[in-house]
Amino acid sequence: MDEKILKLQHKMKKKLDEYRYEHTLGVMYTAAALAMSHEVDMERALLAGLLHDCAKCYSDEKKLALCKKYHVHLADIEKKNTALIHARLGAVLAKEKYGIDDDEVCHAISSHTTGAPAMSRLQQIIFIADYIEPHRDRAGNLDIIRRAAFKNLDEACRLILQDTIKYLKNSPKLVDPMTKETYDYYMCE
Repeated sequence: MDEKILKLQHKMKKKLDEYRYEHTLGVMYTAAALAMSHEVDMERALLAGLLHDCAKCYSDEKKLALCKKYHVHLADIEKKNTALIHARLGAVLAKEKYGIDDDEVCHAISSHTTGAPAMSRLQQIIFIADYIEPHRDRAGNLDIIRRAAFKNLDEACRLILQDTIKYLKNSPKLVDPMTKETYDYYMCE
């Protein structure tokens, strides 16, 4: 594995709690497998997978302070549901703190939670890998989605978005408008 990735992996081990670090490794390796399967640059998938939750373990106060420091504009939904902040903040930290100068990797980190209409294949891979990595076991249709992920990225995104919208409709959590936009995009494809 690339020395840069090994160094970042060591940093993530110090920054993340044990559960989040294990999840991160699961996403990183799942992203690499998906990248190989779909002929996407594996190093970029490893980087995005490794850093996708780099802002996840900060307290809400720290996330808000970092958003202010790096001029990350927060949407209303992010102010109400601060758990959503980590994706866009993570993309900024990947660039500013961890030296990632690759816009596509940063976009993949930024959109890994809600998705985005017309995602690149790398964005799709990180979105999917976050959902299907080996430590995940509660999502509906997980076996079907895992099989689809290695055959058709669009189909896997559709299935994930269907499960996500269904879950959020039955949950007190608010549905992020970007998740809804992404759902509408992939349902119409």
